[in-house]
Amino acid sequence: MTGDVIKVLLAEDQSMVREALAALLGLEDDIEVVAQAARGDEVLAAARAHRVDVALLDIEMPGATGIEAAARLHRELPHVKLVVLTTFGRPGYLRDAMEAGADAFLVKDAPASQLAEAVRKVLAGERVIDPTLAAAALAEGANPLTDREREVLRAAADGSTNAELAHTLHLSQGTVRNYLSTAIRKLSVRNRAEAVRTAREKGWL
Repeated sequence: MTGDVIKVLLAEDQSMVREALAALLGLEDDIEVVAQAARGDEVLAAARAHRVDVALLDIEMPGATGIEAAARLHRELPHVKLVVLTTFGRPGYLRDAMEAGADAFLVKDAPASQLAEAVRKVLAGERVIDPTLAAAALAEGANPLTDREREVLRAAADGSTNAELAHTLHLSQGTVRNYLSTAIRKLSVRNRAEAVRTAREKGWL
């Protein structure tokens, strides 16, 4: 960190939200938003170029999700503190963010003062997690889906047939069918559409 000013990167694909957050954080004497990104795949280069101390990452971004961007930053620039923001309080997102190396996980509509305080706390070595999301994640339990089951469900979200999924994922139709059946059973739903919806609602996709 340079002097007493915390250099922040703000990654958010919605320009109005990004500019509002930047303006609010800019009111803090000890925080400066030195870089902004609208895509997840722009984050690492921006963080490097501006030598940021903290990265604020929205989950839903084109190019790469905030969680994927967090994992890259954690791997390439481990000194950068990571604050993941979400519009949706999905328990699975919290687990994924923590596994990616996030230092904080907050909902986007939290008060600006709370976000600013989270920036200061993570830089001091603390971990900050929205208490409601933390409780929900504990109550929900771990994601029961394997990586391959998640992959097949994500691909099935557009309504592709088993044959189309098999072609796209380079698997046999029988294997695709087995993965889907297992995912449906684990999620206690009736069909693949419900499986996709349930997994998304829980943040497991």
